[in-house]
Amino acid sequence: MALSPAQFEQRLARDALPAVVLLASSEPLLLLEAGDAVRRRARETGHAERIVLEAGGDFDWNELGSHLASLSLFSSRRLIDLRLPTGKPGKEGGEALAALAREPAPDVVVLIQAAQWSRAHETAWVKEVDRSGWFVPMWPLKPAELPAWIGRRLTSRGLRADAGAIALLAERVEGNLLAAAQEVDKLALLHPGASFDASRMQALVADSARHDVFVLMESALAGNAAHALRVVASLRGEGAQVPALLGWISTQAGILVRLAQVKARGGNLAAAMQAAGLWQSREQAFRSALGRGKPADFERLLGDCARLDRMSKGREAGDPWVALERLVVAIAAPGALPA
Repeated sequence: MALSPAQFEQRLARDALPAVVLLASSEPLLLLEAGDAVRRRARETGHAERIVLEAGGDFDWNELGSHLASLSLFSSRRLIDLRLPTGKPGKEGGEALAALAREPAPDVVVLIQAAQWSRAHETAWVKEVDRSGWFVPMWPLKPAELPAWIGRRLTSRGLRADAGAIALLAERVEGNLLAAAQEVDKLALLHPGASFDASRMQALVADSARHDVFVLMESALAGNAAHALRVVASLRGEGAQVPALLGWISTQAGILVRLAQVKARGGNLAAAMQAAGLWQSREQAFRSALGRGKPADFERLLGDCARLDRMSKGREAGDPWVALERLVVAIAAPGALPA
């Protein structure tokens, strides 16, 4: 039976590590901290040697078998830290992991960390791991769950905050757990044991919302023009330079154009997304964008990017920030602006 994060913490404090532990989450902070907890527990129980394997698309699963069968030169107990970037080991990998769960190697703990996860990932090999080891899926927090998470985080660092202060911090970080964790750690460092109300929290906490070019593009692709424009304004206020932002925007616009062309001719959109290197967690944003325009709308984006590049370097007249705003709106709502 899958363990909740709270059950996982209880087991980790109380029980010996099983031969295989599967941690699965698309939320980087949750995955990182759970992995750190397992690695720390492994060191405490004498697993002194750690082997890290990155199981990407070209990973040779015989390498895992080789490590499991070999004797350690440094320690009688080992931790194999296996990373699954997509959460999908493929047929060969699934069979290898299922076999590992059924017949674990002595004195070896295998920690599997899946950086993408959904119910569709829970195939036969996951059931084998769940049967013989620990399976811990950690789902991204819903907006309504974030205040409670922040409250627990503050308490764990010896801080106290009222509901207003917690709500303000939750609003500032906009769902970014890493930013929330950094803010809490900063408060604990600068104001140990302190109590906070909303006014004090507002004075101390910076606006840590993820106002960067990555969030800018995610908002635009999702069709949220208002939030994307807010991010543009924030970047401008922070002193960002348009040329530094344009590289990522142009790359994503190019992917959007290629996907639009594949969709228009009835091609395999899922395969095209995979070939473009898109993580599964980002596919829905691109599908959403593709549903709002035609190939010609997206092809104009590349021309807009080229003009914005010239404008930002003084080679064409115009305000590059205004042009960037227009480009963002064109991505969020193709056809909303005149050519």
